[in-house]
Amino acid sequence: MGEFAGRPLFHSSMLGIFPDDRANIQVQLTRWTNTGKIAQIRRGWYLIQRPYRQKEIPLPMIANSVIHPSYLSLEWALQHRQMIPEFVSNPTSMTTSRGTEFIFENRLFTYHFVQPSLFTGYIREEYEGEPAFIACAEKALFDKVYLFIRRDAFSLDWLRELRLQNLDGFDLTRFQSYLEKTKRPGLRRAIELASRFIREQLS
Repeated sequence: MGEFAGRPLFHSSMLGIFPDDRANIQVQLTRWTNTGKIAQIRRGWYLIQRPYRQKEIPLPMIANSVIHPSYLSLEWALQHRQMIPEFVSNPTSMTTSRGTEFIFENRLFTYHFVQPSLFTGYIREEYEGEPAFIACAEKALFDKVYLFIRRDAFSLDWLRELRLQNLDGFDLTRFQSYLEKTKRPGLRRAIELASRFIREQLS
C-alpha cells in the first residue's frame, strides 16, 4: 500500500502493475478495507485512509474520478460560484454516462445524465491543490433548468426559490449559447424566461 500513499485515490485496476494475480489482489483489498486502511467508494474505487495517505483528496476530485466523464454542476457548482446563499455539501454532477448516486463519508454523490452535445461549459481549475472539472456559473444554472423541465413546467416562482445572487458577472450571452447545442422542446422558452428574469434583476 505504500506505493499508493502519494496517490490515495485509486481504482483496483491500477493494481495490475503488481505481479500478484487478480484473486490475491482482491483478497488484499478486502483485508485492507476490513482493517480500515482503505475505504471502498464505489465499484472498484478506493481511498487510502488516514494516517496512511500522504495527502488529502478533495471532494471534487473524488466526484470527477469515480464517475467518468463528469463535471460538478447544479447546486454544488452554483454555491461554489457564490450564485446561491446556501452551503451545499453533497456533490451534484452531470455525466454522459447513466445517472446514478452513491454515499461516501456521509455525502450523497449524485450524477445526472446530460446529452453529449451539452457536455460542455465546465472549467478545469485547482481545488485545494488538485485539479477539478466544475461548471461555470452560466452552465450550472443552465443544467439546473435543463433537468427541472424534464419533470415540471418552468416557472419564475421556481427560479425565485433558488435565490440567485452575485449576478453582476453573469454572462447572459454564454447562458443562452448552450441552446445551440440542443433542440430539446421547451428548453428555449425556459432559458429565455430565465434570461429575462436575470436581466430585470440587473436593471
